[in-house]
Amino acid sequence: MNAQLDLPRLVQTSLRWNNRFHHLGARFYTPLAPQPIPAPYWVSRSAAVAKQLGLDEAWMDSDDLLQAFSGNLPISGTQPLASVYSGHQFGNWAGQLGDGRAILLGEANGFEIQLKGSGLTPYSRMGDGRAVLRSSIREFLCSEAMHALGIPTTRALCVVGSDAQVWRETPESIAIVTRVATSFIRFGHFEHFAARQLHDELRVLADYVIDRYYPACRDSAQFGGNAFAALLHEVTARTAQMVAHWQAVGFCHGVMNTDNMSILGLTIDYGPFAFMDAFNPGHICNHTDRGGRYAFDQQPDIAHWNLYALAQALLPLIGDQALALQALDTFKPLFADAYQRLMGAKLGLQDTTQPGLTALIDDLLTLLARDRVDYTIFWWRLGQARLADQFEPVRDLFVNRPAFDAWLLRYSELLALDLPGLEANLMLKANPRFVLRNYLCEEAIEAARAKDFSGVANLLTVVSAPFDDHPAFETMAGFPPDWASRIEISCSS
Repeated sequence: MNAQLDLPRLVQTSLRWNNRFHHLGARFYTPLAPQPIPAPYWVSRSAAVAKQLGLDEAWMDSDDLLQAFSGNLPISGTQPLASVYSGHQFGNWAGQLGDGRAILLGEANGFEIQLKGSGLTPYSRMGDGRAVLRSSIREFLCSEAMHALGIPTTRALCVVGSDAQVWRETPESIAIVTRVATSFIRFGHFEHFAARQLHDELRVLADYVIDRYYPACRDSAQFGGNAFAALLHEVTARTAQMVAHWQAVGFCHGVMNTDNMSILGLTIDYGPFAFMDAFNPGHICNHTDRGGRYAFDQQPDIAHWNLYALAQALLPLIGDQALALQALDTFKPLFADAYQRLMGAKLGLQDTTQPGLTALIDDLLTLLARDRVDYTIFWWRLGQARLADQFEPVRDLFVNRPAFDAWLLRYSELLALDLPGLEANLMLKANPRFVLRNYLCEEAIEAARAKDFSGVANLLTVVSAPFDDHPAFETMAGFPPDWASRIEISCSS
């Protein structure tokens, strides 16, 4: 049944819609309504995102919105579309890609709202345009977890499910996640028009992004008034900050293709992600990444590589290769500064310019990797140890305790030289008690398949306040079970 034909009413919301992306022109997208799913039901909703959007609280009980976010009823004021882009996938030019299973409804109260898993589009290639319950729950929870950790990210408003099934490795029920972001424009949008020598459209897109999101680039003295070089620099800076956050918290993205890189420096497209359990700098969270291109310790270099791809796309507008390189060359120092600042905060140090801090961090990571120490638990215990001045629980995490003792002595010496005024309990704001471990996702997903969504709700509660104590969910902060190391996550996740 086509609900849009049989039920011609439009869903009215408290959202005020704007359709700026729609105004860019026909080359940028295909107008397309989301495809309905049968008998939808709520899986989970984020009251925090609803509040940010300005949605009335009653929306959580609204059947109209359930139908709207299922693609079954159109929303008044929206002009749905699927956008086209291109990109490099695993280092190779993949050509035209695009929103193969996502529909942008429009922009409301300054945020774009998108339905992911809402059916076939002209860019679906060999896919079916659907997302499954498993992947939708993972994206919903991780979007909100990353936001609560202070990491730039897209957000997620809700997940709706259906008993209808599609085939992945096995039959799986479908779902739609409603994603929210200031913009979903990717590096690949620019690559698309540059590769086709469509320089007029490339300029339209760049002007739109600058005027909408980076207006200060119009008056950039650093690049002699070249707004496009300034844009590249700003995207470089935001990307460096984002990846520094990833590395500090132990987050692996898994698929850092250029079409998965946000022009606003947001973490986007949660597929085979992982928060590391036992620390392993070479950890590969995507089991289809057989060459390890997107391993944890490769993420900064891959981000830099992707920025070069963006620079190549922008070069017809920048017009000066030296200016493009000047912008790109800021990545490594910006990343290093951001990473050292974040890691210094995790150590409880205010002065992150101290001689010896870089070596102290590097040597600690070597110790953590050698003994496969749980990354999140180590940092949380270290913060507790600073508060109690009792380091034995931290020491117990290591097999090579003399090596840790030697490191602890060096750490104590840096603490003695640190600037006054930073109390140890501030470490607790830099070191989360809870992260969205893959095994926790698996448990919540398994329950959700049986229509028990309490696990999703409990995880949302915990990861939305990851620095707080949650006595009722204390086990979620413990060591992962042995079977967690055998979880395999792929691009279909």
